[in-house]
Amino acid sequence: MKISHIEHLGIAVPSIEEALPYFKDVLGLECYAVEEVADQKVKTAFLKCGEVKLELLEPTSPDSTIQKWLDKGNHGVHHVAFCIEDGVANALAECDGKGVRLIDKAPRKGAENLNIAFLHPKSTCGILTELCEH
Repeated sequence: MKISHIEHLGIAVPSIEEALPYFKDVLGLECYAVEEVADQKVKTAFLKCGEVKLELLEPTSPDSTIQKWLDKGNHGVHHVAFCIEDGVANALAECDGKGVRLIDKAPRKGAENLNIAFLHPKSTCGILTELCEH
């Protein structure tokens, strides 16, 4: 697996509308895209900070994984996403071969039309890890 950079940091928020003023007015970051990913039951907003993107994640359903995560009292950084140069499918096979627990067995479409897959935090030092490719 060849990682080129951190693609984005996923940040869970109850409301993008309520969170954006902090990122815009306090930190001076601009939101450049908002989209809903219906199959993941989230609305996303993207902000650029240097070469790294921040992805705000707002649940759109009470049974979304983001809502369940927030309901457990969690907040803030939800996951770290790495850009995989040699393909997410290859990275999944490599991780599986090394005994890493996979959430996704195959790549799927995510926000910004990226191919994505997640690794289970029980196998990744407690960090929900997303693998991405453009």
